[in-house]
Amino acid sequence: MAMIEIQPATMEDAPAILALQRLAYQTEAAIYDDYSLPPLVEELDSLRAQFGFKRILKAVAAGRLVGSVRALQRDDTCHIERLFVHPDHRRQGIGVALMAAIEAAHPQAARFELFTGHRSADNLRLYERLGYRRFRQERAGDKVTLVFLEKPGKGRTA
Repeated sequence: MAMIEIQPATMEDAPAILALQRLAYQTEAAIYDDYSLPPLVEELDSLRAQFGFKRILKAVAAGRLVGSVRALQRDDTCHIERLFVHPDHRRQGIGVALMAAIEAAHPQAARFELFTGHRSADNLRLYERLGYRRFRQERAGDKVTLVFLEKPGKGRTA
């Protein structure tokens, strides 16, 4: 396995991140038989706009983009979203490294929150292994129920 570097993504990375996101989320689309999931239909302009208010990290191996994650801190909660890894590079610790880096980049967060689909067993297993606990579910259409998970951060609430 090549050495993985986690770095801040730049606006120039946006097309590659979006292309990898669409590839990586095919697995989720197949699980739910829904190819209109938000990560699959996100537009480049939307992703580019997020560089203005979200922290976006990328995982690079041998000069190639192999994963990414985004986060937005609101008040004392850091909302983590769009964690994905190239299908050929899964189960190598890249997702864990991206999660550790995005959490470390928000030391002031009193809590972290994220969500995944109810049938996404690998995702749920990963997040629970990283200390996240389920706290609510929300219907997101006919085929998907979102499972929200949270974990305490090191920041302090007022």
